[in-house]
Amino acid sequence: MPRGQWVFAPDSGGVKIPNAVKVRTEARIRRCAEEHFAGRYTRLEIRFRGQFCYIDAYTEPVVTPGWPPSDWPETQDEMIERLRNTPTHLCRLRYFGDEERWGFAFFTYSHEKYELSIFPDGDFFGPPEDAFDASAGLYLE
Repeated sequence: MPRGQWVFAPDSGGVKIPNAVKVRTEARIRRCAEEHFAGRYTRLEIRFRGQFCYIDAYTEPVVTPGWPPSDWPETQDEMIERLRNTPTHLCRLRYFGDEERWGFAFFTYSHEKYELSIFPDGDFFGPPEDAFDASAGLYLE
């Protein structure tokens, strides 16, 4: 590639999300969550920062009877409360100025960071509902 040539990268750049877009996007994601994932989370946290939209879910922990053991550093009630307040990071959206074509990154727990992902249709860009469906389908099962 010739030196100094500009190349578009779906995992960089973006533009600051306008307030009106934030409101519409949050409503779209919440509507999708209620339609497809009701009962699999206790609450969603959708936050915006610069060109990014972060989506986290909170769930009710499943606790096995007899766990934790008596020598565990916290009681079962303390553990349940901690887990209830620990988010499951689902995904990060990157805004490029089009409400229907966002960039998408999964949160990977193996690397503890957001990794560039493709939408289910094979494209690097898509609507926020498709990104939520893909990540919630993986993490909220």
